[in-house]
Amino acid sequence: MTLAAEIDHNGTSPEKLLAPVLSTFWDQPESWTLETYRRHEGYEGLRKALAMDPDDLIAYVKESGLRGRGGAGFPTGMKWQFIPQGDGKPHYLVVNADESEPGTCKDIPLLFANPHSLIEGIVIACYAIRSSHAFIYLRGEVVPVLRRLHEAVREAYEAGYLGTNILGSGLDLELTVHAGAGAYICGEETALLDSLEGRRGQPRLRPPFPAVAGLYACPTVVNNVESIASVPAILNKGKDWFTSMGSEKSPGFTLYSLSGHVASPGQYEGPLGITLRQLLDMSGGMRPGHRLKFWTPGGSSTPLLTDEHLDVPLDYEGVGAAGSMLGTKALQCFDETTCVVRAVTRWTEFYAHESCGKCTPCREGTYWLVQLMRDLEAGRGEMSDLDKLNDIADNINGKSFCALGDGAAAPIFSSLKYFREEYEQHITGKGCPFDPAKSTAWADDKTAHAHRGVNA
Repeated sequence: MTLAAEIDHNGTSPEKLLAPVLSTFWDQPESWTLETYRRHEGYEGLRKALAMDPDDLIAYVKESGLRGRGGAGFPTGMKWQFIPQGDGKPHYLVVNADESEPGTCKDIPLLFANPHSLIEGIVIACYAIRSSHAFIYLRGEVVPVLRRLHEAVREAYEAGYLGTNILGSGLDLELTVHAGAGAYICGEETALLDSLEGRRGQPRLRPPFPAVAGLYACPTVVNNVESIASVPAILNKGKDWFTSMGSEKSPGFTLYSLSGHVASPGQYEGPLGITLRQLLDMSGGMRPGHRLKFWTPGGSSTPLLTDEHLDVPLDYEGVGAAGSMLGTKALQCFDETTCVVRAVTRWTEFYAHESCGKCTPCREGTYWLVQLMRDLEAGRGEMSDLDKLNDIADNINGKSFCALGDGAAAPIFSSLKYFREEYEQHITGKGCPFDPAKSTAWADDKTAHAHRGVNA
């Protein structure tokens, strides 16, 4: 399901729909083929890009305001600009398709339905940074996507969009599709580069940064799938068209992954700055008979928000001002039947399992967070454990090699901030208040049914 909407400045519901961009023909037969892509102005952006000077092309993308869609929101054109020119070294573009964040499901559907948008974007980016070899690092478990991507690359070579002297421009480009082994840590750009080189995927100490010494110690740009796939439309329709959508500092369109206890989960393509309330209004809302309790704006590694934040603009500045991060725009919505402690425990177990173990704060900290969270969920915790949780999370946050540690700490901090009472109920009730088999907390409570999501 896709959606694009024009947002007014009063925060009211959108009055009219705009045509989707990345997802405009996902529902058409054989949407993944070169023939279908060409029917929708495919590779027209590339032709316009090849007519420009590479430096002018970088400046154009920079002026469009396109920000990275992989989580941090760093300006894409600026990232390209960091690549030193005239250094005599090979330059590389690496596309991060190792989508592993719990709740995030935008890049895999994009690659499955419209892989040529990524391939066209790769050729444009390589022309801009003067690269002759690009890599797509794909999560290895998604074999159907891997096969479809290989076929799209074959079509592009056959049609002259990859290979030597692309469209007579003199640009030579080789594209390699690499299947990873399923490690979440390889979503971190330097761990991805180590894995691509055949080593164990572990984050590198920076500096040097990838733009100076990345893949094979050469200047490298690492971009997310959606970031690169958005470039062709900007070149084809113009930067002014792109900046007409979204907000001033977060322009353009993007894919929102709506999941959880919602009536119609799926991919919703809309301008940055739309609100969760508007998305829910247009997607049927929460499942019938239930209300929103808490949600994540960018996957499980971003601080969770509550129903008080339904009208927060879903752009980088708006979500940041609310105390969270837009991240990958993975909107996981949980209703009042969900135990916050249980949800956070499962996320924490994931981060402990996926920690590469390279740095002590993350390796040891996530282990002890899991032990405390399991005790709290089972009703074996003590009140002092809540402060201990905060303390351990603080010892991880900002003190690890990469952002995995920050992601593990975020659900802890935010859930204690908004739902400390629920943690305390697990302690005083000797178990989960949402599970009658584990707790006596709600035995005499008239609100028991409401907490368990039973309609009055």
